[in-house]
Amino acid sequence: MARTALFDIDGTLVDSVDLHARAWQEAFSHFGKEVPLSEVRGQIGKGGDQLLPAFLSEDEIDRFGEDLTEYRGALFRREYLGLVKPFPQARELLVSLKRAGMLIGLASSCNRTELGYYLRMVGGAAFVDAASTADDAEASKPAPDIFEACLEKLETEPSEAVAVGDSPYDAIAASRAGIVTVGLLSGGFAERDLRDAGCVEVYRDAADLLARLASSPLAPEPGAPSPDR
Repeated sequence: MARTALFDIDGTLVDSVDLHARAWQEAFSHFGKEVPLSEVRGQIGKGGDQLLPAFLSEDEIDRFGEDLTEYRGALFRREYLGLVKPFPQARELLVSLKRAGMLIGLASSCNRTELGYYLRMVGGAAFVDAASTADDAEASKPAPDIFEACLEKLETEPSEAVAVGDSPYDAIAASRAGIVTVGLLSGGFAERDLRDAGCVEVYRDAADLLARLASSPLAPEPGAPSPDR
């Protein structure tokens, strides 16, 4: 039985993937790189350090990669962060797992400013035991660093944890850290892509996972309180 749930945030607990893609596209355009929105969207879930090489050469990254990343971050916070909404039942999912006695960690490629905003929006701060962001890792997803940092903070072994994410990069990162992964379709990736990346089960969204929690890899241990619905 899992004793720890590790959640991605963007596309998993909050509806932000399209907004991140638009901010990246605008940032690339600002620096003279025209990139189709669909191609950018397919990379969301990676941290900036992993996303830039998909569109920029090594020389371009050296010349303006850091400036582009900073521009994108400021643009997202200024124009898009206020448009992010929590997914239905996201808070209730966290509450149910917490009441069942599980540790809850957040393992996200976002920065700490965005993390704090998302936690207040979802209303889940009181139910989270630890969080790791890009600030805690040398490399972001699909590298395993962010998940490994969260496990260390929670003092939990990979075999005791289940990760929940919306992108193939979540599944790859978690698998590299030795963690079983559950996928959600709420980030817009296809079920086949999530399963090919290593997800053992796939659900429509947080609400669907909550509704089927008892039969999921996150099922509470026998005798644990029943989830609130």
